[in-house]
Amino acid sequence: MRVDLLSREYPPEVYGGAGVHVEYLARELRRLADVRVRCFGAARDEEGVSAYRVPGGLETANAALQVLGVDLEMAAACEGADLVHSHTWYANFAGHVAKMLYGTPHVVTTHSLEPLRPWKAEQLGGGYTLSSWAERTALASADAIVAVSEGMRRDVLEAYPEIEPGRVSVVHNGIDTVEYAPDRGVEVLNKHGIDPSRPYVVFVGRITRQKGLVHLLRAARSFDRAAQLVLCAGAPDTPEIAAEVRGLVEGLGRDGVFWISEMLPKPEVIQLLTHATVFVCPSVYEPMGIVNLEAMACETAVVATATGGIPEVVADGETGLLVPIEQGRDGTPDDPARFEADLAERVNALLGDPARARRLGLAGRARAVEHFSWERIADRTMELYATLGG
Repeated sequence: MRVDLLSREYPPEVYGGAGVHVEYLARELRRLADVRVRCFGAARDEEGVSAYRVPGGLETANAALQVLGVDLEMAAACEGADLVHSHTWYANFAGHVAKMLYGTPHVVTTHSLEPLRPWKAEQLGGGYTLSSWAERTALASADAIVAVSEGMRRDVLEAYPEIEPGRVSVVHNGIDTVEYAPDRGVEVLNKHGIDPSRPYVVFVGRITRQKGLVHLLRAARSFDRAAQLVLCAGAPDTPEIAAEVRGLVEGLGRDGVFWISEMLPKPEVIQLLTHATVFVCPSVYEPMGIVNLEAMACETAVVATATGGIPEVVADGETGLLVPIEQGRDGTPDDPARFEADLAERVNALLGDPARARRLGLAGRARAVEHFSWERIADRTMELYATLGG
Protein backbone atom coordinates (compact mmCIF):
# COMPACT_ATOMS: atom_id res chain seq x y z
CA MET A 1 0.00 0.00 0.00
CA ARG A 2 1.38 3.41 -0.98
CA VAL A 3 0.54 6.28 1.37
CA ASP A 4 1.45 9.87 0.50
CA LEU A 5 1.76 12.05 3.61
CA LEU A 6 1.26 15.74 2.78
CA SER A 7 2.58 18.39 5.15
CA ARG A 8 4.04 21.84 5.16
CA GLU A 9 6.61 20.81 7.77
CA TYR A 10 9.12 18.00 7.75
CA PRO A 11 12.65 17.83 9.19
CA PRO A 12 14.73 19.83 9.26
CA GLU A 13 12.07 22.51 8.65
CA VAL A 14 9.85 21.87 11.68
CA TYR A 15 8.46 24.65 13.81
CA GLY A 16 5.30 23.22 15.40
CA GLY A 17 3.53 20.15 16.70
CA ALA A 18 2.14 19.14 13.30
CA GLY A 19 5.65 18.81 11.91
CA VAL A 20 6.71 16.69 14.87
CA HIS A 21 3.64 14.50 14.36
CA VAL A 22 4.37 13.89 10.66
CA GLU A 23 8.04 13.14 11.35
CA TYR A 24 7.33 10.35 13.82
CA LEU A 25 4.19 9.05 12.13
CA ALA A 26 6.12 8.64 8.88
CA ARG A 27 8.90 6.80 10.68
CA GLU A 28 6.52 4.28 12.24
CA LEU A 29 4.28 3.86 9.19
CA ARG A 30 7.26 2.85 7.06
CA ARG A 31 7.30 -0.56 8.76
CA LEU A 32 3.70 -1.05 7.59
CA ALA A 33 3.41 0.64 4.18
CA ASP A 34 5.22 2.33 1.29
CA VAL A 35 5.28 5.89 2.63
CA ARG A 36 6.07 8.96 0.51
CA VAL A 37 6.33 12.33 2.26
CA ARG A 38 5.55 15.53 0.35
CA CYS A 39 6.41 18.75 2.14
CA PHE A 40 7.25 22.42 1.60
CA GLY A 41 10.64 24.06 1.34
CA ALA A 42 14.19 23.09 0.43
CA ALA A 43 15.07 19.73 -1.10
CA ARG A 44 15.51 16.90 1.41
CA ASP A 45 18.07 14.13 1.08
CA GLU A 46 15.90 11.50 2.77
CA GLU A 47 14.68 8.68 0.54
CA GLY A 48 10.96 8.90 -0.20
CA VAL A 49 10.72 12.59 0.73
CA SER A 50 9.98 15.28 -1.87
CA ALA A 51 9.87 19.00 -1.19
CA TYR A 52 8.12 21.74 -3.16
CA ARG A 53 8.79 25.47 -3.36
CA VAL A 54 6.45 28.33 -4.18
CA PRO A 55 5.85 28.26 -7.95
CA GLY A 56 7.37 30.95 -10.11
CA GLY A 57 5.12 33.97 -10.41
CA LEU A 58 3.75 33.65 -6.86
CA GLU A 59 6.85 34.68 -4.90
CA THR A 60 5.34 38.07 -4.03
CA ALA A 61 1.73 36.92 -3.68
CA ASN A 62 -0.23 36.69 -0.45
CA ALA A 63 1.19 33.91 1.75
CA ALA A 64 -2.03 31.87 1.58
CA LEU A 65 -2.03 32.01 -2.22
CA GLN A 66 1.56 30.81 -2.24
CA VAL A 67 0.49 27.82 -0.15
CA LEU A 68 -2.21 26.86 -2.64
CA GLY A 69 0.33 27.09 -5.44
CA VAL A 70 2.58 24.60 -3.66
CA ASP A 71 -0.46 22.39 -2.98
CA LEU A 72 -1.22 22.09 -6.69
CA GLU A 73 2.28 20.82 -7.41
CA MET A 74 2.08 18.37 -4.50
CA ALA A 75 -1.29 17.09 -5.71
CA ALA A 76 0.06 16.46 -9.20
CA ALA A 77 2.80 14.25 -7.71
CA CYS A 78 0.29 12.05 -5.84
CA GLU A 79 -0.63 10.07 -8.94
CA GLY A 80 -0.35 6.37 -8.14
CA ALA A 81 -0.92 6.68 -4.39
CA ASP A 82 -3.43 4.32 -2.76
CA LEU A 83 -4.26 6.96 -0.13
CA VAL A 84 -3.29 10.56 0.62
CA HIS A 85 -3.12 11.86 4.18
CA SER A 86 -2.84 15.62 4.69
CA HIS A 87 -1.89 17.57 7.80
CA THR A 88 -3.07 21.14 8.52
CA TRP A 89 -4.73 23.56 6.11
CA TYR A 90 -1.36 24.13 4.44
CA ALA A 91 -1.59 20.68 2.83
CA ASN A 92 -5.33 19.92 3.02
CA PHE A 93 -5.99 21.47 -0.38
CA ALA A 94 -3.31 19.27 -1.96
CA GLY A 95 -5.07 16.20 -0.59
CA HIS A 96 -8.44 17.47 -1.78
CA VAL A 97 -7.18 18.08 -5.32
CA ALA A 98 -5.47 14.67 -5.43
CA LYS A 99 -8.78 13.07 -4.42
CA MET A 100 -10.59 14.86 -7.25
CA LEU A 101 -7.88 14.14 -9.82
CA TYR A 102 -7.19 10.50 -9.10
CA GLY A 103 -10.12 9.29 -6.99
CA THR A 104 -7.68 8.60 -4.16
CA PRO A 105 -9.12 8.34 -0.62
CA HIS A 106 -8.18 11.41 1.41
CA VAL A 107 -7.56 11.36 5.16
CA VAL A 108 -7.15 14.66 7.01
CA THR A 109 -5.52 15.01 10.42
CA THR A 110 -6.70 18.16 12.21
CA HIS A 111 -4.00 19.68 14.38
CA SER A 112 -5.84 23.02 14.62
CA LEU A 113 -8.79 24.75 12.97
CA GLU A 114 -8.80 28.07 11.13
CA PRO A 115 -12.15 29.28 12.61
CA LEU A 116 -10.62 29.00 16.08
CA ARG A 117 -7.56 31.06 15.17
CA PRO A 118 -9.03 34.44 14.16
CA TRP A 119 -5.84 36.26 15.13
CA LYS A 120 -4.31 34.83 11.95
CA ALA A 121 -6.05 37.62 10.08
CA GLU A 122 -3.27 39.85 11.51
CA GLN A 123 -0.74 37.67 9.72
CA LEU A 124 -2.50 36.74 6.48
CA GLY A 125 -4.96 39.55 5.85
CA GLY A 126 -7.39 38.40 3.17
CA GLY A 127 -5.40 35.19 2.97
CA TYR A 128 -7.11 34.09 6.20
CA THR A 129 -10.39 33.88 4.30
CA LEU A 130 -8.59 31.79 1.68
CA SER A 131 -7.01 29.44 4.25
CA SER A 132 -10.38 29.01 5.95
CA TRP A 133 -12.01 28.13 2.62
CA ALA A 134 -9.30 25.58 1.80
CA GLU A 135 -9.69 23.88 5.18
CA ARG A 136 -13.50 23.76 5.08
CA THR A 137 -13.53 22.45 1.50
CA ALA A 138 -11.05 19.67 2.26
CA LEU A 139 -12.69 18.57 5.51
CA ALA A 140 -16.18 18.56 4.01
CA SER A 141 -15.18 16.04 1.34
CA ALA A 142 -12.50 14.02 3.15
CA ASP A 143 -13.11 10.29 3.44
CA ALA A 144 -11.97 10.31 7.07
CA ILE A 145 -10.89 12.95 9.58
CA VAL A 146 -8.46 12.31 12.42
CA ALA A 147 -8.64 14.54 15.49
CA VAL A 148 -5.57 14.57 17.74
CA SER A 149 -7.73 14.71 20.88
CA GLU A 150 -11.34 14.40 22.01
CA GLY A 151 -11.32 18.17 22.45
CA MET A 152 -10.21 18.57 18.85
CA ARG A 153 -13.01 16.24 17.71
CA ARG A 154 -15.58 18.39 19.51
CA ASP A 155 -14.12 21.49 17.88
CA VAL A 156 -14.31 19.93 14.40
CA LEU A 157 -17.96 19.02 14.78
CA GLU A 158 -18.85 22.41 16.24
CA ALA A 159 -16.93 24.44 13.66
CA TYR A 160 -18.16 22.30 10.75
CA PRO A 161 -21.62 20.95 11.65
CA GLU A 162 -22.07 19.63 8.11
CA ILE A 163 -19.50 16.90 8.83
CA GLU A 164 -20.94 13.50 9.73
CA PRO A 165 -19.64 12.60 13.26
CA GLY A 166 -18.92 9.04 12.17
CA ARG A 167 -16.18 10.32 9.84
CA VAL A 168 -14.18 11.83 12.73
CA SER A 169 -11.90 9.54 14.75
CA VAL A 170 -9.50 10.36 17.59
CA VAL A 171 -5.85 9.33 17.37
CA HIS A 172 -3.71 11.20 19.88
CA ASN A 173 -0.31 12.68 19.22
CA GLY A 174 2.60 10.69 20.57
CA ILE A 175 6.09 10.99 22.00
CA ASP A 176 9.33 9.09 21.49
CA THR A 177 10.30 8.45 25.11
CA VAL A 178 13.69 7.05 24.10
CA GLU A 179 14.66 10.31 22.42
CA TYR A 180 12.80 12.50 24.90
CA ALA A 181 14.29 11.39 28.21
CA PRO A 182 16.03 13.21 31.07
CA ASP A 183 19.45 14.66 30.25
CA ARG A 184 21.36 15.54 33.43
CA GLY A 185 24.18 17.32 31.65
CA VAL A 186 24.49 21.09 32.10
CA GLU A 187 26.54 22.22 29.10
CA VAL A 188 23.48 23.72 27.38
CA LEU A 189 22.54 25.65 30.51
CA ASN A 190 26.10 26.93 30.83
CA LYS A 191 26.10 27.92 27.15
CA HIS A 192 23.10 30.21 27.69
CA GLY A 193 24.15 31.50 31.12
CA ILE A 194 21.43 29.69 33.07
CA ASP A 195 22.37 28.89 36.68
CA PRO A 196 21.85 25.14 37.28
CA SER A 197 21.70 25.73 41.04
CA ARG A 198 18.64 27.99 40.80
CA PRO A 199 15.11 26.83 39.96
CA TYR A 200 13.69 27.96 36.66
CA VAL A 201 10.49 28.07 34.68
CA VAL A 202 10.71 27.23 30.96
CA PHE A 203 8.49 27.99 27.96
CA VAL A 204 8.99 26.43 24.52
CA GLY A 205 6.90 27.66 21.62
CA ARG A 206 6.33 30.08 18.79
CA ILE A 207 5.50 33.74 19.35
CA THR A 208 1.85 33.65 18.35
CA ARG A 209 -1.43 34.58 20.03
CA GLN A 210 -2.29 30.91 20.20
CA LYS A 211 0.59 30.06 22.54
CA GLY A 212 -0.35 32.64 25.18
CA LEU A 213 3.18 33.95 25.70
CA VAL A 214 1.97 37.45 26.48
CA HIS A 215 -0.15 36.04 29.33
CA LEU A 216 2.84 34.12 30.67
CA LEU A 217 4.97 37.26 30.67
CA ARG A 218 2.33 39.21 32.57
CA ALA A 219 2.00 36.35 35.04
CA ALA A 220 5.79 36.26 35.43
CA ARG A 221 5.68 39.61 37.20
CA SER A 222 4.37 37.63 40.18
CA PHE A 223 6.69 34.62 39.95
CA ASP A 224 8.97 33.88 42.89
CA ARG A 225 11.92 36.25 42.45
CA ALA A 226 14.37 33.48 43.25
CA ALA A 227 13.38 31.61 40.09
CA GLN A 228 14.81 32.11 36.62
CA LEU A 229 12.67 32.31 33.49
CA VAL A 230 13.81 30.64 30.26
CA LEU A 231 11.92 31.49 27.06
CA CYS A 232 12.62 29.35 24.01
CA ALA A 233 10.45 31.54 21.82
CA GLY A 234 10.89 32.57 18.21
CA ALA A 235 9.23 32.78 14.80
CA PRO A 236 6.84 35.65 15.63
CA ASP A 237 3.68 35.76 13.54
CA THR A 238 3.83 39.52 13.07
CA PRO A 239 6.18 42.42 13.88
CA GLU A 240 3.49 43.74 16.23
CA ILE A 241 3.41 40.67 18.48
CA ALA A 242 7.22 40.50 18.41
CA ALA A 243 7.36 44.08 19.66
CA GLU A 244 4.74 43.38 22.33
CA VAL A 245 6.67 40.39 23.65
CA ARG A 246 9.93 42.35 23.62
CA GLY A 247 8.33 45.12 25.66
CA LEU A 248 6.91 42.67 28.20
CA VAL A 249 10.26 40.94 28.63
CA GLU A 250 12.04 44.24 29.12
CA GLY A 251 9.36 45.34 31.56
CA LEU A 252 9.84 42.38 33.90
CA GLY A 253 12.63 44.21 35.68
CA ARG A 254 14.19 41.09 37.16
CA ASP A 255 17.40 39.16 36.72
CA GLY A 256 17.56 35.62 35.48
CA VAL A 257 15.42 36.06 32.36
CA PHE A 258 16.81 34.26 29.30
CA TRP A 259 15.18 34.69 25.92
CA ILE A 260 16.47 32.21 23.33
CA SER A 261 14.98 33.22 20.00
CA GLU A 262 16.74 30.79 17.66
CA MET A 263 15.38 27.31 16.93
CA LEU A 264 17.37 24.97 19.15
CA PRO A 265 18.32 21.39 18.25
CA LYS A 266 16.25 18.76 20.05
CA PRO A 267 19.05 17.66 22.40
CA GLU A 268 19.42 21.21 23.69
CA VAL A 269 15.67 21.57 24.25
CA ILE A 270 15.62 18.22 26.06
CA GLN A 271 18.33 19.35 28.46
CA LEU A 272 16.57 22.65 29.14
CA LEU A 273 13.31 20.80 29.82
CA THR A 274 15.04 18.29 32.10
CA HIS A 275 16.49 20.85 34.49
CA ALA A 276 13.41 23.08 34.70
CA THR A 277 11.40 23.01 37.89
CA VAL A 278 8.27 23.81 35.90
CA PHE A 279 7.36 23.77 32.21
CA VAL A 280 4.59 26.25 31.38
CA CYS A 281 2.12 25.94 28.51
CA PRO A 282 -0.11 29.06 28.67
CA SER A 283 -1.83 28.40 25.32
CA VAL A 284 -5.28 29.83 24.71
CA TYR A 285 -5.82 27.32 21.88
CA GLU A 286 -4.18 23.91 21.84
CA PRO A 287 -5.86 20.89 20.23
CA MET A 288 -3.30 18.55 21.81
CA GLY A 289 -0.11 20.27 22.94
CA ILE A 290 2.64 17.81 22.06
CA VAL A 291 5.19 19.99 23.84
CA ASN A 292 3.54 19.04 27.14
CA LEU A 293 4.34 15.40 26.36
CA GLU A 294 7.92 16.36 25.60
CA ALA A 295 8.27 18.02 29.00
CA MET A 296 6.58 15.13 30.77
CA ALA A 297 8.91 12.64 29.09
CA CYS A 298 11.82 14.66 30.51
CA GLU A 299 10.37 14.23 34.03
CA THR A 300 9.35 17.87 34.33
CA ALA A 301 6.18 19.04 36.06
CA VAL A 302 3.77 20.93 33.81
CA VAL A 303 1.54 23.94 34.41
CA ALA A 304 -0.82 24.27 31.46
CA THR A 305 -4.08 25.86 30.41
CA ALA A 306 -7.14 23.63 30.75
CA THR A 307 -8.15 24.11 27.14
CA GLY A 308 -8.55 21.92 24.04
CA GLY A 309 -6.85 18.55 24.34
CA ILE A 310 -4.42 19.53 27.10
CA PRO A 311 -6.47 17.93 29.91
CA GLU A 312 -6.22 14.63 28.01
CA VAL A 313 -2.42 14.85 28.28
CA VAL A 314 -1.75 16.60 31.59
CA ALA A 315 -3.49 14.84 34.49
CA ASP A 316 -4.34 17.65 36.93
CA GLY A 317 -2.71 17.07 40.30
CA GLU A 318 -0.92 13.95 39.04
CA THR A 319 1.49 15.04 36.30
CA GLY A 320 1.01 18.80 36.55
CA LEU A 321 -1.43 21.56 37.37
CA LEU A 322 -4.11 22.88 35.04
CA VAL A 323 -5.10 26.54 34.88
CA PRO A 324 -8.82 27.19 34.34
CA ILE A 325 -9.84 29.54 31.56
CA GLU A 326 -13.09 31.04 30.36
CA GLN A 327 -12.84 32.28 26.81
CA GLY A 328 -14.91 33.43 23.87
CA ARG A 329 -14.81 32.23 20.29
CA ASP A 330 -11.75 34.36 19.54
CA GLY A 331 -9.75 32.45 22.16
CA THR A 332 -9.02 35.49 24.31
CA PRO A 333 -9.55 34.87 28.04
CA ASP A 334 -12.73 36.55 29.22
CA ASP A 335 -10.80 37.75 32.28
CA PRO A 336 -7.10 37.94 31.34
CA ALA A 337 -6.04 39.23 34.75
CA ARG A 338 -7.72 36.29 36.49
CA PHE A 339 -6.14 33.79 34.09
CA GLU A 340 -2.69 35.32 34.58
CA ALA A 341 -3.08 35.35 38.36
CA ASP A 342 -4.13 31.70 38.38
CA LEU A 343 -1.17 30.85 36.15
CA ALA A 344 1.24 32.59 38.52
CA GLU A 345 -0.34 30.93 41.57
CA ARG A 346 0.18 27.43 40.16
CA VAL A 347 3.73 28.10 39.00
CA ASN A 348 4.63 29.48 42.42
CA ALA A 349 3.02 26.49 44.13
CA LEU A 350 5.52 24.18 42.42
CA LEU A 351 8.47 26.54 42.72
CA GLY A 352 7.79 26.60 46.46
CA ASP A 353 7.51 22.81 46.74
CA PRO A 354 10.27 21.24 44.62
CA ALA A 355 9.58 17.77 46.08
CA ARG A 356 6.02 17.94 44.78
CA ALA A 357 7.25 19.19 41.41
CA ARG A 358 9.61 16.22 41.28
CA ARG A 359 6.80 13.75 42.03
CA LEU A 360 4.63 15.24 39.29
CA GLY A 361 7.52 15.06 36.85
CA LEU A 362 8.17 11.37 37.53
CA ALA A 363 4.48 10.59 37.13
CA GLY A 364 4.44 12.56 33.90
CA ARG A 365 7.13 10.43 32.31
CA ALA A 366 5.34 7.25 33.39
CA ARG A 367 2.15 8.52 31.75
CA ALA A 368 3.95 9.46 28.53
CA VAL A 369 5.56 6.03 28.28
CA GLU A 370 2.35 4.13 28.99
CA HIS A 371 -0.20 6.00 26.89
CA PHE A 372 1.46 7.88 24.03
CA SER A 373 3.76 5.60 21.99
CA TRP A 374 4.16 6.35 18.28
CA GLU A 375 4.11 2.64 17.45
CA ARG A 376 0.57 2.32 18.74
CA ILE A 377 -0.48 5.51 16.96
CA ALA A 378 0.83 4.17 13.64
CA ASP A 379 -1.04 0.91 14.16
CA ARG A 380 -4.30 2.77 14.81
CA THR A 381 -3.70 4.93 11.74
CA MET A 382 -3.25 1.85 9.55
CA GLU A 383 -6.46 0.39 10.99
CA LEU A 384 -8.25 3.54 9.83
CA TYR A 385 -6.69 3.29 6.37
CA ALA A 386 -7.98 -0.27 6.10
CA THR A 387 -11.58 0.90 6.54
CA LEU A 388 -11.15 3.01 3.39
CA GLY A 389 -10.08 0.09 1.27
CA GLY A 390 -6.35 0.62 1.79
